[in-house]
Amino acid sequence: MFRTLASLGRLVRAGFTLARYDAIFPREYQEKFPPSLVALAAVTRLFSRRGEADNPGERLARALEKLGPSYVKLGQVLATRADVVGQRFARGLSRLQDQMPAFDQQIAIATLERELGGELADWFTEFREPVNAASVAQVHRATTTDGRDVAVKILRPGIEARLQKDIRAMQLGAKLVQHFVPAAKRLEPVKFVDTVARATELETDLRLEAASASELAEAAALAENYRIPEIDWERSAKRVLTTHWIDGIPLTDTDRIDAAGINRVALANTLTRAFLTTAMEAGVFHADMHAGNLFVDTDGNLWAVDFGIMGRIGREERRFLAMILHGFLTRDYKGAAEAHFNAGYVPPRHSIDDFASALRAVGEPIFGKRADEVPMSRVLLQLFEITDLFDMHLRPELVLLQKTMVQSEGVARILNPQHDMWAASAPVVEKWMKRELGPEGIAMDFVDDLKRLRASAKRLPDAIEDWAEAGARLRSGEIKLDEASLTRLAGQQREGRLWRWLGYGVLAMAAGAAGASLFSLL
Repeated sequence: MFRTLASLGRLVRAGFTLARYDAIFPREYQEKFPPSLVALAAVTRLFSRRGEADNPGERLARALEKLGPSYVKLGQVLATRADVVGQRFARGLSRLQDQMPAFDQQIAIATLERELGGELADWFTEFREPVNAASVAQVHRATTTDGRDVAVKILRPGIEARLQKDIRAMQLGAKLVQHFVPAAKRLEPVKFVDTVARATELETDLRLEAASASELAEAAALAENYRIPEIDWERSAKRVLTTHWIDGIPLTDTDRIDAAGINRVALANTLTRAFLTTAMEAGVFHADMHAGNLFVDTDGNLWAVDFGIMGRIGREERRFLAMILHGFLTRDYKGAAEAHFNAGYVPPRHSIDDFASALRAVGEPIFGKRADEVPMSRVLLQLFEITDLFDMHLRPELVLLQKTMVQSEGVARILNPQHDMWAASAPVVEKWMKRELGPEGIAMDFVDDLKRLRASAKRLPDAIEDWAEAGARLRSGEIKLDEASLTRLAGQQREGRLWRWLGYGVLAMAAGAAGASLFSLL
């Protein structure tokens, strides 16, 4: 009860903070509010402070900084989408990328010595002031005792407790929204917050981040010009992570990128393909790809840092995603619609043809257009209307994937306002489709089916024993049923025997097929 009241208080505080910074109903957008909100907006502005920034994005950024790291994450996503929120608004939010206030150097050193053990000099010959401070941790440049330049990431003091409080407040808010706004149920706000909350909680153990970086490095090897810094496991612990130092230019600094003569068009394509390649080929991807976490070296290689939030996607989900993207790329809207239905994204009561027509209404106006010719805010609104029309629910397992797609495309548009996401995606999607639907994919499906069949066969004796035990208890009188239940049970037993023998037959045929396949390979 106390926690619920505390979470409710944090929600009220969040609303009041946004109002204080005139960030909940910004005055600049007064004329766009529906009549029902005009009066409410006027009331909230009574609490706003005078002399705040003229840029509504900057006011929102300051409010989110005040509220804490969990809220900052939301602002970082919005900061990459100038095409949705507007250039001026996005510029104001850009301070959230990598300009958070740093905590004291002595606290950082004390944390490092406590986590690694011993004195600072045991590990580093030089440990500089922080070069970057984000919402959860800050990064120092240092030199190891064996002469290597490294980046040392250290968690903010007390960040775990603060994140937990923020998450509880968001979970309460999601439940309230789901209860009082029926139309929001299909967006699964509770599951959405739970998914993001789990990813955020994992951020506070830097040992897990080190493991994620190592895993992503293996996946990045499959992509062209995509690099992940090497982990220094000896100098990493729960609250400290040490990696190879990157001499790169942050993607937030487009002026330096231009001065270095780096091809921004090629870099934008690299970014899109890097994300899709790791997601589709390996089922793992960097799930916090805002511009502050991305760098480019003088050779045009894309470097990613900050692996606290990682996304993973199963093979079936990857296949459906590829088929959907391929449908849009080839303008095969019927194929894209069928992929949605096969994946269960659209309830079967709807018409595939009707949904294909709705996808065509989205895809045709933007096909072949440059990014700067596409009003993305209008496209997103249309997509939202379609999801409502066809009762599509948000898929929690795809939350991080969808969020990262939005982020990566937004950063690519910053690098190249004319970035064509479809053209950049095509080589990755086509390669995946050829393999998945070709001989290699068929062979992998066959192996997966055999594994599932083997697992089912291992469970079959337990199922038979359960039925036998139930029958014994029934005969002993321990379980009593009425006449209708007995008739139904007898039918189920006969059906069970039938399915059991059918199961044995399937197992025999599968064993024979597997043996024949192996024999043909010899």
